Amino acid sequence: MKAQNISRRSFLASSFAGIGVAAADVKSASAANGAMTLRTNPRGRKVSLLGYGSMRLPTIDGGHANGWAKEGYSSSSIDQKLLDSQVKYMLDHGVNYFDTSPAYCRGESEECLGRALAASGYARGDYLIATKLSNFAPQQFPLEKCKEMFEKSLKCLRTDYIDNYLLHAIGNGGFETFSKRYLENGALDWCAELRAAGRIRNLGFSYHGDPKAFEWCMDHHDKYKWDFCQIQMNYVDWRHAKEVNERNLDAKYLYERLTALKIPVVIMEPLLGGRLARYNYALARELTPLDPEASLAKWALRFCGTYPNVMTILSGMTRTEHIEENVATCSPLKPCSDDELAALERAAQALLKLNTIPCNDCKYCMPCPYGLDIPGILTFRNRVLTAQTQPSAREALRLYAKSIPEELRRADHCTGCGRCAPHCPQSIDIPKELAMIDKWIDSLKNEEAAR
Repeated sequence: MKAQNISRRSFLASSFAGIGVAAADVKSASAANGAMTLRTNPRGRKVSLLGYGSMRLPTIDGGHANGWAKEGYSSSSIDQKLLDSQVKYMLDHGVNYFDTSPAYCRGESEECLGRALAASGYARGDYLIATKLSNFAPQQFPLEKCKEMFEKSLKCLRTDYIDNYLLHAIGNGGFETFSKRYLENGALDWCAELRAAGRIRNLGFSYHGDPKAFEWCMDHHDKYKWDFCQIQMNYVDWRHAKEVNERNLDAKYLYERLTALKIPVVIMEPLLGGRLARYNYALARELTPLDPEASLAKWALRFCGTYPNVMTILSGMTRTEHIEENVATCSPLKPCSDDELAALERAAQALLKLNTIPCNDCKYCMPCPYGLDIPGILTFRNRVLTAQTQPSAREALRLYAKSIPEELRRADHCTGCGRCAPHCPQSIDIPKELAMIDKWIDSLKNEEAAR
């Protein structure tokens, strides 16, 4: 089986072409062959199945503004010219849902997305904007601070209303935190008033973490009439989220609970932070025989779009070629057959057997007070685990040095302070994982020294 038949998109993105696979001459996906698949929101508005997640906006150094450049931390400016062209391309090809947050991209996402949408030449009614009440810090809990955040969002996004407004990550920090952020301060009732006044057209929430927060929202649907809910859904989390972490709820349960209440679903993490798009022999072994030309990313998007109550699938696309491929996949989307869904379940089980770290590269754990590239280190370990053949000690150390430049500080610099762990939506015991990686790197060094 030739490498280029496994995942064209993953080879393009991967910095690990040397681990078990040959480098490939990759071309971006062709333009869409038909019209974008559309779904309908509760107000009768047509919504593109593919949505743009503005969490990883491109920077002029080739990285993205939520984290890392090709070589090191990206403190570089957002590439507004490139973003403008990407947003225009998406609008031209039927993508009309744009998701952002005051917390994304060093706080710059809303402003830069607002500029790009304004520069596109499209009228405000041609697209939908989703943003969030991202009041994560205790000093942002008071209602007046929430109101300030909303008004700033309107200004940055150059609009006088928000199509989809979300309570951001309601389960993070447990139910007590959820209550302080949205209930005790009156913020949720205020959001409902904004919807009644038309300043918010649709009100929803994104869910990570404590199941009690999700169930509270479901139990109070009669009062708040949720217009949508954003959940983490992909073919691994569909049946196995709770298996990965006891605190989680399987996406299948979340989807079916929402569908029973006729609440449309917005999907985040369809590619598990890129883990379902990068080359992975365990996944390719199950999926490539079904369609040798399909990328792993295409399989992941097709899975999500197969379910009819999915309103839109958010993808945080930094590179233009990823945008082109994902647009093509959804124009129109081909739902998965029963046999294909069975193959995706086998692929999910194969991935879980590799015992990878459930890091989605969201960067919520950053910045580390001691300068570690936490997601970079965790992602490096996952890429080694998912390679077709394991690298030698020398090759693994070389790749570690290349992936985590010395100035970013590696796993051996972790003090175990634990300040990162509470911010992780996946509830990873980050200090424990870093300690294990440090021990593994030491073993590689010893093995190499013994040669």
